[in-house]
Amino acid sequence: MEQPNVTVIPSRRKTISIAIERDLRVVMRVPLGTTQAEIRNILEEKRSWLQYHWELAQQRQKNAAPPLTEAELRALTEEAKRVLSARAAYFAPLVGVTYGRITIRHQVSRWGSCSTKGNLNFNCLLMLCPAEAADYVVVHELCHRLEMNHSAEFWAHVARVMPEYAVHRRWLREHGAQLIGRLR
Repeated sequence: MEQPNVTVIPSRRKTISIAIERDLRVVMRVPLGTTQAEIRNILEEKRSWLQYHWELAQQRQKNAAPPLTEAELRALTEEAKRVLSARAAYFAPLVGVTYGRITIRHQVSRWGSCSTKGNLNFNCLLMLCPAEAADYVVVHELCHRLEMNHSAEFWAHVARVMPEYAVHRRWLREHGAQLIGRLR
């Protein structure tokens, strides 16, 4: 069975971290002064965890959809402009808010955002999600026009407009990384 190679990076951190990167590299960050013996002991202690998660990452990579081309990203962006603008126009009165400009991006860390000026930003990859999940993101960002936080009041606004929002939020958590992985 193939074993992962581990790159050790000494840093000013106080704790040890082990991460499996998208390209399957294993990176171990350790505090400055950590000895080779300590590193070997930690890797031995974590060997089964590391092997399991590394094989899981290999399997995920093998099953991953191919990266999106520039042409595909442009098409998704155009589609998102049309679709998400229409959905924002539909949901804004239900939420009871107005909004400014809508911008479409292809981000690796966010599905959407709302600025303090009321401008909305959405990820073009929402076009690869179920329509209900994309609607949830639109409602979520519009509700930030009422509450610029994730307080109980904020979630109450989301639930008022979309009572089943948790199902769509969960879908994004469970499947989102796979979609974002296509931005490589």
